[in-house]
Amino acid sequence: MSDEPILKIEHLGHSYGKFEVIRDISMEVPRGVLTALIGPNGAGKTTFYNAVSGRFRPTRGKVYFDGRDITGMPAHKIVPQGLLRSFQITNIFPNLTVIENVLVPLVLQQGRTYALWRRLGREKALYRQAEEVLDKIGILENARRPASELAYGDKRLVEMAIVLARRPKLVLLDEPTAGMNPEETERMIQLIRELAERFGTTIFLTEHDMKVVFSVAARIFVLHQGGLLAAGDPRTIRSDPRVREAYLGGAADA
Repeated sequence: MSDEPILKIEHLGHSYGKFEVIRDISMEVPRGVLTALIGPNGAGKTTFYNAVSGRFRPTRGKVYFDGRDITGMPAHKIVPQGLLRSFQITNIFPNLTVIENVLVPLVLQQGRTYALWRRLGREKALYRQAEEVLDKIGILENARRPASELAYGDKRLVEMAIVLARRPKLVLLDEPTAGMNPEETERMIQLIRELAERFGTTIFLTEHDMKVVFSVAARIFVLHQGGLLAAGDPRTIRSDPRVREAYLGGAADA
């Protein structure tokens, strides 16, 4: 495994007019290390993710992914390089079956158009690849069900399968347990751990649930009022009085 970080941020900042949302953020996300980004509402997490993933160009600073400068590069050019993002709300095709949802990125990855969909019955290799991803996610039994029929937690798993089907090097997970009940949350925790090991993908997540963060993350970055407040392993973050004051409070003891 290369010692070079999978993601390197240098003095990243973004402003809307005179309002500075994030400022002077520098960090390195180690390759293969499950990493979390936390912070109170309004800390700048979404803006940070948007700047990194290509939804907009940051006002200042640099973003390096896998050793390449991707600063300001649009998302459709970043994704083929192996950096994908999963959003807080489900982002699936409800009228397609589960396996068809996973086939969509595989078709696009090969440079084909969705207009060729009806010919895919002969594409056994693509179906096998989609089934392999669904099996690793744990929802292969739902492969032929319409995605609209699934429970919310399973829809989030379908979204994970869509992202992982493209074999990304880095996945930005935005609130992966949002809206889940305790049973679904525990299932997602286990899945995130397994995926980090089995897919060889680096996972960088934001999450409001501190139980999830301290259960899965080996390294944690804390944003506060647009700036990087702290960084370290879970024990370091738990014991940092600045973090407790700014964000965690009693949740640090969870």
